[in-house]
Amino acid sequence: MRTLGRTGLRLSALGFGASSLGGVFHSLREEDGIQAVFAAIEGGINFIDVSPYYGYYKAEQVLGKALRQIPRDRYILSTKVGRYGQDGVNSWDYSAKRARESVYESMERLGVDYIDLINVHDIEFADLDQVCRETLPALVALREEGVVGHVGITDLQLENLRYVVEHVPEGTVESVLNFCHYCLCDDKLLDFLDFFEERGIGVINASPLSMGLLSARGAPAWHPAPAPLQDACRRAAARCAAAGYPIERLAIEYAVQEPRIASTLFSTTRAENVHSNIAWAARKPAPALLQAIREELGDAFRISWKNT
Repeated sequence: MRTLGRTGLRLSALGFGASSLGGVFHSLREEDGIQAVFAAIEGGINFIDVSPYYGYYKAEQVLGKALRQIPRDRYILSTKVGRYGQDGVNSWDYSAKRARESVYESMERLGVDYIDLINVHDIEFADLDQVCRETLPALVALREEGVVGHVGITDLQLENLRYVVEHVPEGTVESVLNFCHYCLCDDKLLDFLDFFEERGIGVINASPLSMGLLSARGAPAWHPAPAPLQDACRRAAARCAAAGYPIERLAIEYAVQEPRIASTLFSTTRAENVHSNIAWAARKPAPALLQAIREELGDAFRISWKNT
């Protein structure tokens, strides 16, 4: 277990990201997703992250069906405000009023009366100054009322996370969640860890497989990564396969090694994948293979993209 900044929350090094429960990446049979949540809890994972945006509320609904069967003291729950959608259309609302309403709506879907960590979701789609002066103060008020435990922000762009932290009172932001910047093909998050640590802000990493780039299956058709990065990751996956070492295993082993990252979130609807990831997270990556993969990536290392 690792402590999330100054929150006092002790998180498992590997966390369960519930985006897949919304059918975000592949079609979903609800019972499979529920069993994946059970497998995570039974395997020692205590941190679960979700959002009303995932599957346009479906992920929270499915997760809620699982959580109603799990004692509340077995998990630490994180969800988000600001990004939503319906009928395949994205929508955003970072107003204080909507943020407050969203928290109570999420609690109803999830079947809980308290959220451990509430986040402003994907702040790059917001006016960052509105996040600072309106969204976050609304969440801090809920924290003071005891409705939520702690307040954080999430984004792909690390610079946005830093901007918001620098423009709000100390203690407003207690954690940050960033994705695809601490994995085999991109370690940019390392450049920002000192900044967050100096301010007592906990760090959560997500998507150790870089949304499918680092998998034997390869990136899905919708993946926003540019072609040179996708090509390099395909070569890296082939290199791992030739060594008899699944790239997914190497990716999980690598992602949990940095002690300043409190938890790394992965997402799946398959209990067997949960079991594999937990086993891999207990091991250290093969140094020679790590070096070979870094060489295979070459100039594609740290290539990123805009969020969609």
